[in-house]
Amino acid sequence: MTMRRGLRMAAACTFGFGVASGFEQATCATLDYPPKGMSPGVKKLPAWIQAGCGDKEYYCPEKNATFPADFCPDVMPDFSKHANFMAEELRKSPDTYQKYKDTVTKNGVTLAKCIKTGVDNPGHPMIKTCGIVAGDEESFTVFADLFEPIISARHGGYPRNAKHPTDMNIDNVLDTKIDPTGKYVLTSRVRTGRSVRGIRLPPSIGFDERRELERVCVKGLLNLKGDLKGDYYPLHGSMSYAPKMGGMSEKKEEELRSAGNLFQEPDSTLLLSSGMGRHWPDARGIYHNEAKNFFVWVGEEDHLRIVSMQKGDDIKGVFRRFATACNEVQKVLKSEGYDFMHSDHLGYILTCPSNLGTGLRAGQMLNLPLMSQRKDFKTICKKMGLQARGTAGVDSASVGGKWDISNADRLGKSETQLVNIMINGNAKLVKWEQMLEQGKTKAVEDEIGKL
Repeated sequence: MTMRRGLRMAAACTFGFGVASGFEQATCATLDYPPKGMSPGVKKLPAWIQAGCGDKEYYCPEKNATFPADFCPDVMPDFSKHANFMAEELRKSPDTYQKYKDTVTKNGVTLAKCIKTGVDNPGHPMIKTCGIVAGDEESFTVFADLFEPIISARHGGYPRNAKHPTDMNIDNVLDTKIDPTGKYVLTSRVRTGRSVRGIRLPPSIGFDERRELERVCVKGLLNLKGDLKGDYYPLHGSMSYAPKMGGMSEKKEEELRSAGNLFQEPDSTLLLSSGMGRHWPDARGIYHNEAKNFFVWVGEEDHLRIVSMQKGDDIKGVFRRFATACNEVQKVLKSEGYDFMHSDHLGYILTCPSNLGTGLRAGQMLNLPLMSQRKDFKTICKKMGLQARGTAGVDSASVGGKWDISNADRLGKSETQLVNIMINGNAKLVKWEQMLEQGKTKAVEDEIGKL
């Protein structure tokens, strides 16, 4: 094969343009790459992960992940030992399973596709997952009698006629100085997800659809200016993005991951059974600005995961960068005939019901060695609408008194409301830490008692 012919074949196979000869088409069909094959990087992973990274739905007897994704059996699965929200709801209302078991959305999403992850993964009572994902935007309305009670249970009560407020106006964020000394707030971060209307969500998205998602999102991201200006880097091994065939280098990928700024292949049956690993690593990557304080993941658990962060306590500046980026990307999407998924009832539509509404987590890494020694520390945070996580995320331990403190709610309150809840709560935590350092324990107790 000549070099020119080889390049022409690669272009026709990888990008869907150009005309490939019969020989070239046959070669394409056997290439070690999705959708026909499996990428070389995936082949290095354990077999139980590989099973979810090809073209087919995840099926792995070794992990008891055998529920079909294309149809529901006539008899509802035994959920007696399951501990997720989906299983609880179907135990209470088994007629819902019978009602929806043969229902399909306009985009071809079945009930089986939505609940497979919750059937394959029974869960744990202390770490309760939703047990259900949406395959497309319509899933939330077509299967409403199942999704709505799960959404309400997960978000602490949310009526079916409720309207979710959306507010990205930076002027409505408080100017409160959380840490005047600069001693207690190490970093500030705002993150959320966005989905593109007209494209199925990651559990159901097709090979060509995912490439179209990457194309239109990257076009929007590359349009960002000023301190948001940067570049897009596909995952190592991805062959979907013409300017960077083969994706970023392994070295850059490792640098981003070691700093906690990049996702990796699905390594849990929760994600694999959800369909998140199909065609890995094609059409997935990360955009970041030159300062590396703004990151956007493309094609992971949601269409987009957007993160704005920086050192210190300037959460308003972090939110400004985040809001500007969302608005600018949305403008490009609209020019291409797309938009973000959003409804008056559920706010921004994302894959997992837990992230509906704002999908927003505004948080700060705080140094609170004295306050966090209290046995009721997490309870205090909860009373203020906050969630306390260890340095490695949910349910992890704190190291040296450092805690990631963020808003607890996602749905029912606007973006600026949630950021302000975090600002007010974290300002109190910093104040109380200072008072404890000064020996004012009684005064701290009095203030906490008024929560």
